[in-house]
Amino acid sequence: MNFPDHLFSLSLTLLGNGLFLAVLVGAVWLAPWKRLADSTQLNVWLGSIVTLCLVWSMKAGIQPGLNLHLLGATALTLMFGRSLAVIGLTLVLAGVSINTGSGWEHFGLTALISIAFPVVTAEALRVLVDKYLPANFFIYIFVATFFGAALTVVATGGLSTLLLWGAGIYPLAKLLEDYFPYYLLLGFAEAWLNGAALTLMVLYRPHWVGSFDDRHYLWDK
Repeated sequence: MNFPDHLFSLSLTLLGNGLFLAVLVGAVWLAPWKRLADSTQLNVWLGSIVTLCLVWSMKAGIQPGLNLHLLGATALTLMFGRSLAVIGLTLVLAGVSINTGSGWEHFGLTALISIAFPVVTAEALRVLVDKYLPANFFIYIFVATFFGAALTVVATGGLSTLLLWGAGIYPLAKLLEDYFPYYLLLGFAEAWLNGAALTLMVLYRPHWVGSFDDRHYLWDK
């Protein structure tokens, strides 16, 4: 999503921009930049950003602020970790904003909802899977990637719905009827695309997926 200009109040806009600036600075500070010193890893990261720019540009919506698109946050987080995922998705959002010529006023709010929150959610689910479920290849694929992507998208839709309702932009009844239910369908699509892409990568290019350790999921079995 990319909230259009003048949709929210000035105070909420400043708060969102300030909070995301802090998140972005933290991501830049903590990012494992040494990984991108490898030209292959850098090319995969940049290629993922370009691909997601195209994906985010293909969105559907009925009214200002009520647009949806695939996120790709789970895939990028599992591949490169939360810091590089936040930075990469920020570049994606900037690219989409430049292409559309709008959305800069609420850039921080949009980024908190569609970047910071899904990245943290995807990372939290991965940690829970590693901690509480057996170290199994199929659990990683079906729970961390398929289910994780779906849950991340639906949770993001829920947070966006609460923001639009809490800010008084749309009544809750309208959001629950014409907006949030579509995130359930979007979550299903994201789960399949995310799961399929990561399955192919861990089978043929496992070094592209930073969260997948074949010694942990395969060799020690």
